[in-house]
Amino acid sequence: MEAKTQEIANVLLRLEEPFDKDEVKWLVAATSLDGRKGRVTPYANPRAYTDRLNEVLTASGWTRQYTVHTISPVTRQKKDKTVQTGKVLVTCTVTIAGIGSHSGSGEEWADDENAMTSAEAQAFKPACSCFGLGRYFYSFAEMWVDLNENKQPKNVPSLPAWALPKSRASAPQPNASGKPDQRPRSSSAVAKGPLDASVTTKIEGHRQELGQALYQSILTMVAQVRSARDIPNQQLQQSVLNWVESATRGMAQVRKIAAEIPETKFYSILDHHGVQSLWPGCRTSVCSRTC
Repeated sequence: MEAKTQEIANVLLRLEEPFDKDEVKWLVAATSLDGRKGRVTPYANPRAYTDRLNEVLTASGWTRQYTVHTISPVTRQKKDKTVQTGKVLVTCTVTIAGIGSHSGSGEEWADDENAMTSAEAQAFKPACSCFGLGRYFYSFAEMWVDLNENKQPKNVPSLPAWALPKSRASAPQPNASGKPDQRPRSSSAVAKGPLDASVTTKIEGHRQELGQALYQSILTMVAQVRSARDIPNQQLQQSVLNWVESATRGMAQVRKIAAEIPETKFYSILDHHGVQSLWPGCRTSVCSRTC
């Protein structure tokens, strides 16, 4: 039981790891009225998702199944013309051996020459995100960039540290001379900017679920602050929120596992890994409730 639990946790952690920056593409999701700026969102091609699943699980460790439906006739406006068409609706179910299944759905206009491919990708990626794969793409704040005459970004945003693989995020970043900057970065060097009060509220909402010690550790590690209200800018706010949300999901998985095995067995696992407790002062239950 212990080995199996640890194996599942390791699989989910490897699936949650951000893609390499070379795999990340940028989609212009909306444009300004004058067409000079565009709202961009990051994404990765289905191939990157497939490669990650094969890397972590091998090709025999997971499957996907598509169900296709069509709706017709449907009338829509296309380039100022009325077109009689239909819609392709796809449901994708991704199953990981020993863990479970999740489904996602996608749709596309039937007159699009890549309708099936697009609908399948839309369905496949949300199904994968239920296992944590690519889920971090949903955490990006709204970003606007300058567009060229072809309505493509002149420059794409830099990925924040939390959206990079751990090996990249922890590597020294080049300075103006092109050499890695080895200087420690103090909290006073962090740029201050406008804040999003709703994100602060979301962060604070995880305090009770995580316990003060773990919650405080995340704030200190990610933003070098002791209170969510002291986070200096929106980028760090989003980074902290991603961390506390990930930690909360992890604790939920631990609770689920703890509820399914004897209490003594559960604490022997904690002791084996040198974990004092999951919440400060709590050693009287299997942590299936908030103390």
